[in-house]
Amino acid sequence: MSINLKNKQEIIKKYGKDAKDSGSTAVQAAMMSKKINELTEHLKTNKKDFAAKRGLLMMVGKRKRLLSYLKSQNLDEYRDLIKKLKIRG
Repeated sequence: MSINLKNKQEIIKKYGKDAKDSGSTAVQAAMMSKKINELTEHLKTNKKDFAAKRGLLMMVGKRKRLLSYLKSQNLDEYRDLIKKLKIRG
């Protein structure tokens, strides 16, 4: 369920400000979205995996908090990130 190093570097390069920017809000939200998508696929085949379902709900909540913070700090960056991640409509 975890993201391998190559995928992490691609996400950082795409959403970060430079190659070492792994802690910005946009990068963290993008990584959470990647994990959420992987876990959603897992749960489609394993419907009774309740521990994974709980983990998914916790990740969705964390991503929501990250996006809420980003929205309060920089609305334009928030809107761009939402479009890139293809979430919320």
